[in-house]
Amino acid sequence: MSEKNIMEIAENVYWVGVRDWNRRLFDALIPLPKGTSYNAYLVIGNKGKALIDTVNPGFENDLEDKIRRLTKPEEIDYIAMNHAEPDHAGAIPHVMKISPKAKLVATGRGAKMAQVYYNVPQERIKVVTDNEAISLGDKTLRFIEAPMLHWPETMFTYLEEDGVLFPCDFFGAHLAGGIYSDEIVDLLVHAQRYWGEIMMPFRAMAQKALDKIASLNIKMIAPSHGPIHRKPESILGAYKRWAAGETRPKAAIVYVSMWNSTDAMVKQMAETLVSKGVELAFHNLAVTDIGDLAKDLVDSRAIVLGAPTVLGGVHPLAVYATYLFKALRPPTKFAVVLSSYGWGGGAIRQIQEILGDFKIEVVGALEINGPPTDEHMKRIVEIGKALAKKILEGGA
Repeated sequence: MSEKNIMEIAENVYWVGVRDWNRRLFDALIPLPKGTSYNAYLVIGNKGKALIDTVNPGFENDLEDKIRRLTKPEEIDYIAMNHAEPDHAGAIPHVMKISPKAKLVATGRGAKMAQVYYNVPQERIKVVTDNEAISLGDKTLRFIEAPMLHWPETMFTYLEEDGVLFPCDFFGAHLAGGIYSDEIVDLLVHAQRYWGEIMMPFRAMAQKALDKIASLNIKMIAPSHGPIHRKPESILGAYKRWAAGETRPKAAIVYVSMWNSTDAMVKQMAETLVSKGVELAFHNLAVTDIGDLAKDLVDSRAIVLGAPTVLGGVHPLAVYATYLFKALRPPTKFAVVLSSYGWGGGAIRQIQEILGDFKIEVVGALEINGPPTDEHMKRIVEIGKALAKKILEGGA
């Protein structure tokens, strides 16, 4: 079935979500160059019906229209809230209004959030514990707690008979287009970007979740953003690598330059690393897409931070990037810091203060006054060779 873009992804399991082609920013932070989707799923059993997640505020009528093409909303028994964030749960009040007998299914923490954010009456909430199941007759929904992926109340819903995992944000991608991930050539690029933006700070919890679902017979993964994985092996393999913090012989060069001195320094570093066989990702903070930067931090073994001093401290764009690096907690093992100043230094000191106790080996730091001289360039080459050696040895 594809009328009004309703898709049957398994027997009596339907995608009833919406595509937001025009959205370009998420959380006032994450760029969305390809838009995104808010995936919701209707599961119809012979003795019950359940809606898995809802949609972003503003799309309630689209969701209702799709539901009505499949069933009467009054016949919905359960609404599974895998995650309380508004892009997935924002239409809960609307759906509960048109589905008067429906119970909201959530974890204990999720129940509290549903009351706070969506004013759901306590008597209409069914709190489920880890591995608890609900029968829809010939279909069984099992609920798996997955805290901090990426909020504390998150859970996965697993449809046992069809082997469909509904993990909300986990395994997602910010793409408005596409139906199945195996039809998208560069899907893993978008998935890695999404992981870096959202899941990377929670690698330990991601590993625990992957262990919990390892024994399930997963035939399909239906996330709440982006395409559906009907061949889940690829995305599962990628998530195992990323959760384990596996890196590549790669360095991310992240810099900003005012009068080209820092620019010259990082370019010399880049030439040195490339000459030694290191893969590079080059990000000028004045123009880079933060999502692309997050993507490259996922598997970069090293980072080169370049920034001039501005009024006794590091350039504001570099401050932002350094805080972002600290917040995302990438598996990066090594760092080099390069800086230049006109009449007063301080950038390197501030960068080190921001990073604080972040576990990363600083292979070299160089702060110069004015444009780099030949001697400065030689020193950068030496630091670059030492960094390349560390990168290529893999941090052993």
